[in-house]
Amino acid sequence: MANLCRYLGEQSYDGLIASCYPPADVFHIVIRKLSEETTYKRGTLLDLSSGSAGDRKYVIHGTQAGENETLTANCILAEDTVIGTASDVIARAYRTGHFVKENLIVAEGASISEADKEALRDVGILLSSAIKV
Repeated sequence: MANLCRYLGEQSYDGLIASCYPPADVFHIVIRKLSEETTYKRGTLLDLSSGSAGDRKYVIHGTQAGENETLTANCILAEDTVIGTASDVIARAYRTGHFVKENLIVAEGASISEADKEALRDVGILLSSAIKV
C-alpha cells in the first residue's frame, strides 16, 4: 500500500501579501539588464520606463530616470530573479493585489512616496502598513 502520509515540503509566510482582495494577479514583464549581475528578491517594487526615451521595460524603484524618461511605480516582483549583464530578463510580477508596504524592497536610499502609492492604486495594487516580519 502507498504511503499517503508523507512529508512533502515546508511553506512559510513571508509577510508580502496583506489580504486576498484584490486578488494577486501575475503577469510577465521585461526587466532591463544591469551593468553588474544582481538578484532582485520577491517583493521588489518595480518602475515602468516611459516617456519619449522610455523603453517600456522595468527597473527597481529608486533608479535614476534618464533624459526624457519617466519612471512610474507599476508592479511588484513575484519571485527571486537574477538580472544579468548580457540581456534583458523576462520575469513574473504582480500587476494587482494588496501588499504590506514595509515588506517591499526598493533601491538603497529610495522610499515609497504618496505619488508612488497613487500610481500603484491606479494599476490595482493596494499598500497597507503592518509589522515587518
